[in-house]
Amino acid sequence: MPPLASRGKRLLARIIDALLIGIPVGVITGLVEGGFDYGDRAAGYNSVGYWPQLAYTLVYLVYEGLMLTTSGQTVGKKLMRIRVAMLQNGAVPAGSPGWLRAAVYQIPPLVPCIGSLFWLVNVLFCTWDKPYQQCVHDKAARTVVVAAD
Repeated sequence: MPPLASRGKRLLARIIDALLIGIPVGVITGLVEGGFDYGDRAAGYNSVGYWPQLAYTLVYLVYEGLMLTTSGQTVGKKLMRIRVAMLQNGAVPAGSPGWLRAAVYQIPPLVPCIGSLFWLVNVLFCTWDKPYQQCVHDKAARTVVVAAD
């Protein structure tokens, strides 16, 4: 199995993917909603709807699920020269493991408050996990992130 990917490369890959999905989804949802309404900021009220987050989550889930199950890499991971591999044998997480990994990463943040806390623990988990530096979504799918061949 190739060496584990650095946490920095993993983070940069996620940022690239988030921008790749977030910018078009944000523009489209903004246009559909008729512009961006930030509500009454003085009162701390934010009228931005829940459905743009849902749209982003669904698009990102499909994007990541499809990319991981076919090649083990998203666009961000390709640019960072890393890939997701099955812990057992280094294979591409085809089928259920790729979709499970994507779902555990994307779906919990939809739950108000608790989902954000879970997401934070999920992504920080790799900083203390030994020996494979797995996040919770990696553990759920039994995957690791390694340097691409």
